[in-house]
Amino acid sequence: MSPDKSSPGGDVPTAPNAVDETPVHHTSNNTQSAAANVIRSQIDSLYGKTDETPQVEPTSVDPSPYHRNHNPSPTPEADQWKEYHSAWQNYYQQYYEGYYTHQLKKETETSSLHETVPTAGHYFSQQPTDLEQTEEALSNDQALFELRQKLLGKVTDSARKVRKSRHFVPIAAAIVVVLLFVFLQYNRVFVANVKAYVSPGSIDPQNIVIDPTKDITVSNDPRLIIPKINVDVPVMYDVGSDYDSQMAAMEKGVAHFSIPGASSHPGEIGNTAIAGHSSNDLFDAGDYKFIFAQLEKLAVGDSIYANYQGKRYTYVITNMEVVKPTEVNKLVYPTDKPMLTLISCTPLGTALNRLLVTAEQVSPDPSAATAAPEGSGTAATDTTPIPGNSPTFFEKLFGAR
Repeated sequence: MSPDKSSPGGDVPTAPNAVDETPVHHTSNNTQSAAANVIRSQIDSLYGKTDETPQVEPTSVDPSPYHRNHNPSPTPEADQWKEYHSAWQNYYQQYYEGYYTHQLKKETETSSLHETVPTAGHYFSQQPTDLEQTEEALSNDQALFELRQKLLGKVTDSARKVRKSRHFVPIAAAIVVVLLFVFLQYNRVFVANVKAYVSPGSIDPQNIVIDPTKDITVSNDPRLIIPKINVDVPVMYDVGSDYDSQMAAMEKGVAHFSIPGASSHPGEIGNTAIAGHSSNDLFDAGDYKFIFAQLEKLAVGDSIYANYQGKRYTYVITNMEVVKPTEVNKLVYPTDKPMLTLISCTPLGTALNRLLVTAEQVSPDPSAATAAPEGSGTAATDTTPIPGNSPTFFEKLFGAR
């Protein structure tokens, strides 16, 4: 019979009835901590901070099996972010370089294949077909059309914005007023220059003299005929030399400017002076405001014809001269021949100077001419100007004549 182990006298002593307090090592927790340390060391090696991260010693007591002890990962620095982005940029650059190089090589190989291996349609593809030319023309026309539409749209939008502007109406009104004043002041310049290239008269072809030496019968209406510049105009003789008389006479044609020493008529010895408008105001009365607009086109040797008292007198131009309006003495000079002087303003559209066209009678025989009556002509003073155009709009506005 075996001895009772519970008896105090037994051979084998027994430990008191107590719980075994031998410490138990948590092998699984230690393994996890070691693995975590390895991972931390690898992360630290990536960011270059292996020496700075403190090692965590495993604790002898783990209060909870779900508790994990680890240090927070370090925050990347600016230089590390730059290296990160640079690596990705280099990657994409190399990727697309390789892609486009491959595509270019592929296209080059395809083109070389078509060139080295011509087919029946290859020779026809060298020149564009009618369809291709038509499509190209259509594409060009379409592009031009779209460009025009785009420009038109921009202009329309700009015009719409301008019209909607509160400054548009005042500016437009100011422009209209300025244009109106300019036209009123300088209309004679515009119209005269047009008339200078358009015949100012409506000459009847039957009045053109074929043989200037032939004595022919004409009507009793006094007229002045200049075939070169297509002028056929009535002449108002024996009118006053004052401004108002001359302006009134030139509304009906050209006016006889008779002054002492230059008061003769056609066929009489002395100077016959006849004045006419070259560029009078468009709003003045009369149908002969631009009758002498082409007078400057005449030259020495040209012919002028004057019908007076049923007879035609032929003159040949001998001199052309530009003088000031006050140089009336240029019309008075001693002569033993019948002379004719045409007077007009120059330059066109102004009254700054006077153009004198002097001509000598050649038919009928000038030696048979009679002297002008004594005391004929209207007395003139040194201040009497040579007739010219009427005052401009601003001259009338401020009382000038």
